[in-house]
Parts: sequence; C-alpha cells; structure tokens
Amino acid sequence: MKNCCLTLNIVIGSRKIAGYSFAAVVALFLLLLPACTVGPKYHPAVTQAPAVYKESPTQFKENEGWTVAQPSDAKLRGKWWEIFNEPELNALEEQLDINNQNIKQFFENFMAARAIVREARAQYFPTLTTVPAASRTRSSGNLTGTATANSGRTASEFSLPLDASWAPDVWGKVRNTVHQAQYSAQVSAADLENERLTEQASLAQFYFQIRGQDMLQQIFNDTIKADKKELELTQSLYQLGIDAQLSVVEAQTTLASVEAGATNVAIARAQYEHAIATLIGKAASDFSIPVKPMTTAPPPIPIGVPSELLERRPDVAAAERAMAAANAQIGIAYAAFFPNLTLTAQGGFQSTAVGSWLSWPSNFWSVGGSLSQPLFDAGLRRATVQQDVATYNADLAAYRQTVLNAFQQVEDGLAEVRILSQQIAQEQQAVKFAQDFLQIEETRYQTGIDPYIDVLLAQTTLLTDMQTLNALQVQEMTSAVALVEALGGGWDRSQLPNPGQVTQKPSQADTTIQQ
Repeated sequence: MKNCCLTLNIVIGSRKIAGYSFAAVVALFLLLLPACTVGPKYHPAVTQAPAVYKESPTQFKENEGWTVAQPSDAKLRGKWWEIFNEPELNALEEQLDINNQNIKQFFENFMAARAIVREARAQYFPTLTTVPAASRTRSSGNLTGTATANSGRTASEFSLPLDASWAPDVWGKVRNTVHQAQYSAQVSAADLENERLTEQASLAQFYFQIRGQDMLQQIFNDTIKADKKELELTQSLYQLGIDAQLSVVEAQTTLASVEAGATNVAIARAQYEHAIATLIGKAASDFSIPVKPMTTAPPPIPIGVPSELLERRPDVAAAERAMAAANAQIGIAYAAFFPNLTLTAQGGFQSTAVGSWLSWPSNFWSVGGSLSQPLFDAGLRRATVQQDVATYNADLAAYRQTVLNAFQQVEDGLAEVRILSQQIAQEQQAVKFAQDFLQIEETRYQTGIDPYIDVLLAQTTLLTDMQTLNALQVQEMTSAVALVEALGGGWDRSQLPNPGQVTQKPSQADTTIQQ
C-alpha cells in the first residue's frame, strides 16, 4: 500500500477542510485520486533461454538429409503452410480461417472478453437514472380524525427526478479491474491464435496423411499387378508340368492377401478426408480430395534462435498475460481494506399540476456523500488476498511450465525430423536391395534353380520395405508440421493486441450475429 493513500486520508480528515468550500475540497480530492493505487506492481517473469537448439542439424558434424533454413530466412512468417509448396493445401488452409467452427468459438470468446473491458471501464463514470412519474389519487373520506390530510379529496402529482451516483476510484480498484479485464482479453486473443495454429497444423497433417495413403494405395496397386503376373507364370509352369500346384496356391494366397491390404487403405483415407471436411466447416458427405500420391520431402524450416521462441508462441503469451491479470486481481483484493466513498446527487421537478410541472419553482435537489468501511469480517479480506496471491503463484508456475514445454516440443520436432530423414535414406537403400533381391529370385525361379517360395519371400520383403518407407515419409511430413507448430507458426507477440486495442469498440462486422 502506498503512502499517498495515507496522505489523502490526512488531508480529508484535517480541520483545514472547514476553511474551503465543498466544491474546492471535492476538486482537490479528485486531483489526488489518480495517484492512489494499491497492490503489487507487475513484473514479467524472467526466463533464461538456451543459446542454441541441441537437436538442430547444424549442431551435428555428420548430417545427411533434412536441414534447417539459412540464417537469412530465420523466421516463419504469415502463411507458414506455403513453404510446403502444395497448392491444394494452401486452398484448404484459406477456407479453414473462414469456416472452422472452433476458431469462430474462440473468436467470439475474444469478443466477449473485449466487451468485459468496456464493462469495467464504465465504473469510472457516474450513473444517471430518471424515473418520470404521474399519478392521480383519492384518499378515503372516512379518515376524518386521523393524521391523514385531505381526506376524501383527489390529488395529482407529477415528478421528473434525475438521480446521480458516483463511487470515485480512490484506491485504484476500478483501475485494477480494468487492467485485469484488458489482460484477460489479451489472454483470449492469444488463445484464439493458439487455436487457429492448432487447427492449421491439424489440417496440414491430415492432408499429408491422405497423400501418404494415396502413395500406399499406389504401392499396393503396383504390387497387385506384379503378383498377377507371377500367378499367371506359376499357372503356365504348372500346366506345362514344370512346377507344382503348391506354387500356384502360394501365388494365389499372396495375391489375395495384397488385394485385401489394398482395400483396407481406403478406410484411413476416408477418415482423414472426413476430418478435413469438418475442419473447414463442410459436411463430410459433400467433400472429397482428389487422389495424388505424396512425392515431396519437408522443406528447410527456419527455426531461428531459442531466445526468439518465447515471442513466437501464442500459448506462452497467453500464460504471461494470465500472470498480469492475476497480479491485477491482487490489487483489487487489497482495495477492500480501504473505505468506499460514494457521492450522490438528486434533482428534478415535482408539482401537483401539469401546467407548473416544469416551472422553476417546482425544482428540488439534494447532494451528499457516504463512506463505508467493514469493521469486522472474520478474516475474509485477508483470506481473499492470500487466495489471489496463491493464484498468481500458480499462474507463474504454469507460465514457466509452458516455456519448458515449448523448448521440449521444438527439440522433439528437430530431433524427429532430422533422424527420420536419415532413416528414410537408409530405408530407401533397403527398398533398392529388396527390388534387386526380387529380380534375382524371379530369374532363378524361371530358370528352375529356386522354388517359388523364395520368390514369395522376396515379394513380401519388398512390400514390407516399401510400406515402411511410405510410413516414414508420412511421419517425416507430419513431424515437420508439428515442428512449425512448436515454433509458433507465422505468429509473433507483436501481433497480440495491446490494452488500448482490446478496449476499443469492435467493428460492425465483428458484432454481427452468426446465423
């Protein structure tokens, strides 16, 4: 609590006030008001960021495959999904921001938070009310001999009162309330951006999952064609008496198994397609994505330096603003220890005749003020302060945990994309060896050197390796998207609206009711 508040009490309570007019005292009192705000001053938490990312490919002497962007492109900006160079993905992401219902929900929550700021600011100003009234009454004629005047007579009364009431913000309770609402609105704005980033990343990951399923379908289709040729060959050799019926049965079994696997691919693709439809606000029944096997690899992603991460993540910004709001709440709780001042005024016109209702002799007025101070509350105010302090400390811990999670997610993403790119190169080599293995075994089978079971083993090995390679490529793309999300997408803290911006009235488009 500040000394200025104690000084204010001394000035009002001294006898010198008797030598001044009421208006002068009020004017002096109002001049002193802005200096009195109780509660702790807010200081943002200090977090030490590491100098470099441990899992960045640039930290490894021997690195093949995926690399990060050059320092000249050290930051993601705007529409981050465009770095993947997928026109269909770009078009879908544009629809997401317009039609996604989860984003709309968070946007409306932000609009509500902005309205709460203006509600809080309204406490700065007086409230004015008027209740015009007109009545005509007749008293009982059998009330003679009582205190009731004008018994048995009819009377009219017309009144036009105007009441004013104002509680000056002596101890900064309103100021802290406004600040808390502003910081909470900033939390809501950051939550909106975090939700938007989450939905954007989910859409990109679902998109690459579909492309991976299309590639897997192509792998199965090519394998089915090859297996059909192998079946025709075994049938021909059996009919010629060169091979046994067992080889035909084995070829038929292999073909049927691959065909069943190819059919199953459609399940996952359909589910991812339906998920994208929901994300962009369309009915799954009216949406489809053309088949297009995935052939791209993750682009170089600008990761920047760790010290920038805290400015690029909307969830970190939300956690920090939540701390500021909790700190303002402590100031509100402290203000309860001081008396509340309320100034009131009433005036208007009152008459028993319409003709003289608004004439000057019909006017009336009164002014006054009151102080209220709880004398005993059984520790309620002290417990409230302790509760708000504990809430602030909890928000501080949540902020620090959010920061730690942010660094963990970036390091996880860097490690995953880097290691997957190396594993993919190794798996591509395994696929090449499996293709050579199958080609050799087919030749040896056709010349009668090896039985068909060896061809079957080579076929199974190649299909398994190709499936593994496809799964790794999909995982690499989705991990790259997750890394972009962990880096905050194209957002940074400069895009967070300041307290003045969240206080402004929204535009007509913002307040339109969504049908």
